[in-house]
Amino acid sequence: MDLGLKDRGYVVTGATRGLGYASAEALVADGARVVVTGRKQESADAAAAELGANAVGVGGDNADPELAGRLVATARERFGRFDGVLVSVGGPPAGSLGDLDDAQWRASFESVFLGAVRLARTAAAELGEGGAIGFVLSSSVYEPVPGLALSNGLRPALAGVAASLSRELGPRGIRVFGVLPGKIDTDRTRELHGGPADPAGIPLGRIGTPEEFGRAAAFLLSPAASYVTGVMLPVDGGARHGF
Repeated sequence: MDLGLKDRGYVVTGATRGLGYASAEALVADGARVVVTGRKQESADAAAAELGANAVGVGGDNADPELAGRLVATARERFGRFDGVLVSVGGPPAGSLGDLDDAQWRASFESVFLGAVRLARTAAAELGEGGAIGFVLSSSVYEPVPGLALSNGLRPALAGVAASLSRELGPRGIRVFGVLPGKIDTDRTRELHGGPADPAGIPLGRIGTPEEFGRAAAFLLSPAASYVTGVMLPVDGGARHGF
């Protein structure tokens, strides 16, 4: 199936490794052109070089108020168009509610929540009909993950923002969605679990790969998903119970 991605221009944040990189890789593989970001210019450039001629790297932190505008401008300057954004940010520090102080909450709010909202708001002002805004969230949107109090607080809040935005932007033909990774074999997951995650409770009987997540995200960003909006799609091997 042709996803209709050829020559379209996207921004993928947090794309130097893990889920963000896998999503950018899937987009490029289907002909899209992508601006990839990382906190350091060197890592963003390295990721873009691996992805090839259809990618460009931009260094910056999602908490930087100027970053969103720079990313959209880069897409337009380098690719001549801007068709969507996938907002992926690294997971906030682990810890229970009693372990986390105000400074950690403020820092995570700025990068994970407010930075994502700012990127979506900037994208919404620049996108036309057929545009797409995606948020990489977490299974914590539906069920708290033990030991990840920051994520449990901020990710569901972003899901609410995405749902609200999908209704605001729908009349303009702009789609908004969330992608909810379960246990995917990334560096972050290995850090949290002290090694490979346990597949217990996953109906498919295994941990997912970043590539599997990336393909799902690329499909949702693409014109092939033109009637899909306002959804929170679990990519978790069936671990979430219910519909």
